[in-house]
Parts: sequence; structure tokens; C-alpha cells
Amino acid sequence: MKIAVIGTGYVGLVSGVCFSDFGHDVVCVDKDPAKIEMLEAGQVPIFEPGLEDLMAKNVEAGRLTFTRDLATAIDGAEAVFIAVGTPTRRGDGHADLTFVMAVAEEIAKAATHYTVIVTKSTVPVGTNRQVKQVVRKANPDLDFDVASNPEFLREGAAIDDFMRPDRVVVGVQTDRAAQVMADVYRPLFLRDFPIVTTDLESAEMIKYAANAFLATKITFINEIAALCERTGADIKQVSKGMGLDGRIGNKFLHAGPGYGGSCFPKDTKALARIGQEHAVPMQITETVIKVNEEVKRRMIDKLLDLCDGTFNGKTIAVLGVTFKPNTDDMRDAPALTIIPAMVGGGAKVRTVDPQGMHEGEALLPGVKWMDDPYKAARNADLVVILTEWNEFRGLDLKRMAKHMATARMADLRNIYSTKDAKRAGFQAYISIGRSPLETMDEGA
Repeated sequence: MKIAVIGTGYVGLVSGVCFSDFGHDVVCVDKDPAKIEMLEAGQVPIFEPGLEDLMAKNVEAGRLTFTRDLATAIDGAEAVFIAVGTPTRRGDGHADLTFVMAVAEEIAKAATHYTVIVTKSTVPVGTNRQVKQVVRKANPDLDFDVASNPEFLREGAAIDDFMRPDRVVVGVQTDRAAQVMADVYRPLFLRDFPIVTTDLESAEMIKYAANAFLATKITFINEIAALCERTGADIKQVSKGMGLDGRIGNKFLHAGPGYGGSCFPKDTKALARIGQEHAVPMQITETVIKVNEEVKRRMIDKLLDLCDGTFNGKTIAVLGVTFKPNTDDMRDAPALTIIPAMVGGGAKVRTVDPQGMHEGEALLPGVKWMDDPYKAARNADLVVILTEWNEFRGLDLKRMAKHMATARMADLRNIYSTKDAKRAGFQAYISIGRSPLETMDEGA
């Protein structure tokens, strides 16, 4: 099949590369000349493990090309995927569909044969019907269908998620469109991965409902963690005991400084807005949004306690700034709330992140970027672990503590334990959802 993918951001580029690896002839389109030049030079504008090598393999095989010319890209294409951004609209929390509708109109004006126009971007319920209206108005004679095909890619594991998905969701209106989409995903169907075919609205809703539910699990366990700190319970043991229940499962039950990233913050806000527009308030989702922001602010209070009530004059080393490991994505990362509070309070902040500097330099003014966690911690008053990169999971804590001005650690990802920290010479150690005294007593 020939497939065109409009937009080479995270979703578009990963999808285009993986479709080409299925054996399809894929053209990826972007209006940004710098990005197209970069891709044609074999460079990936985002950090995603394995993506650059997979892209190079399929470019060399002749199955993957890049262009700024949308009309040329969709010529002969059986499916055209819209994968442009849908950022949160200022003021009302809704997804901004400006780019989606502009691309839909451009596709309509350029298309000359039957095409399935597929929305890959995350869009509010009802958007695909709007896309259909836009296309019909722009080109009344065009033979086409629309389809909804939401993505469920985890940053840092996107290729594996695409190639071995939990499920593929496809929303269509006609059997003809369903057949085209079945041909697109035929390699997955042959390997018995679930393909869920629904109507347009259900496909759109599945994406929002799934992300809101996962955000709810994260926020719930963070609230339980706060209660554990007051009662002496250990959140890691609580999470394990909960997760063994098959009805609950163990995923997304890891306490931390709050969720961030490109999906959960944006999609929960959009779902809350959709509920308001239809007079069905999403009260749980609205509370999740509120509590998640409170969780981030609670981290600041924990750090203040470790700094004797003031950040002023303190030197603080922060390990990890991206919202999760194995990505360079800083969108809504807890670091964007926590680090400015420390800098604003008068702290000298040194940051270390394997990929975060690319975006973080502009987003976190006033911090010093370093490559070595031990150098960052030298003569520091506090070390804060914000992102659980593998590089931070096996630190020589004794070496780190030895050269600090005051050996204190805030482990906001529960990588280590009080016992580890005390043995290494740390004077103070806090984590999430665990009482330091109880942890020591139990030999954790």
C-alpha cells in the first residue's frame, strides 16, 4: 500500500517509520523545511530508542521518504494519516483543532481519487465528523471516507508498542474504509494482535477514557502515598498488594511527583471540557487534574523541609528533568513546577539529564546543566531524584554523600531506601509514601 502521514512530530514520525517497516510505501509530510532536511539527512528530531536505526533501515530499502509537498505525497495513497498537533487551547482546556482542520482541507483540495482520511491525532469526540464536513465542503466531488485511529504509544517504548500493541482501535463508517484499514494493519492481524473496529465516536472516546483512567490510577496511588507517610505504611508494599489483584493490575501504581508528558495532562483537560460541553461533568477526571497539581506542589514542601525551611543560598542537584526516562519530552514534567520554585526561592540548581537539556535549557532558565551526577552533587546541600533514568538507579551513594556540603537526598521515585542512604552516609533521606523510621525498622 501507499500511505501518506501528515506531520512528523512524535506520533507521525513513529507511525510513518513503523508503517514502512510493515512493508508499506510511506511518505511523511511536514511544512517545516528544517525538519525535513534533518530527516532526509538521517537525523531524528526527537529522542526515541531505536527510531533512528529503524528509520535508516526503511529509507535505505526505499519504503520511506520525506517531503514538504502534500499533493505529491498523497498522490496514489490509499490512506492519508493526519498526525499534527492538538495542543490544549488557552482559556478553555479544549484541544485546539486548527492544524487538523487545515490539513483536512488541504488534503481535500489535493486528492484526486478515493482516499481514507485517517485521524491519528488525539481529538475530541465528534471531530472526525467535522473533518468529513470540511473535506466535503472543500471538494464536493471527492470520493473519500474518514476513519479514527487513535495512538497508544508510550514515549520511550513507542516502537515496541506499535509493533506489539495491546490493541489497535479503528473507527469507521463504511465497510470500504474498514477494509482499507485492515490492509494497513494486516501484519498485526496476521500475528493475532487485537484489532477493535468501532464507530467514529467510540474510537475517539476510547483514547480519552483510557488516558484519563491511567491518570486516575497514578493520582490515586499518589494520594495513598501521602496517607502512608502519615500512618507509617510503605507505599511500595501497598502498591504490590493492590497490584496482585487481577481486577486492578500492577501498572501505573508507582508513587511519584505527579504525572506529566504529552498525553495525560492534555487529554484529561480535554475530556473534562467535553463533559462540560455535553452537560455531563467528568467529576473524577476534574478532581484528578486538581490533585495532580497539588501532588507537584507537595513535593516542593518536602524539599523545603529538607532545606531547613528555605531554598535561599542552598545548592541543589536535580537528577532527571524529563517527565519520564527514555525521552527528551519536558511537557508538563514535574520538574517544570519544582525547579522554578527552588530557583525562585534563591537556590543554585544544577541539573543532570541524559536527554533533557535539549528542551530544558529554554524551559528552565537559571539552572546549570551538567553531565555528571557526582560533579553536580559536589558541595551541594541536597540531591533530588526527579526522573528514574537507568543512569541514576545504580549510583555510588557513598561517593556522592562524601563530597556534599550536607548529605541529604530527596528520592522522589523511590529508587533507593533509607537503609541504602544511611549506610552511604546521608544525614537525611526522604522518599514518597514511606516513613523513614519504619523503613529502617523493617530493613528495607
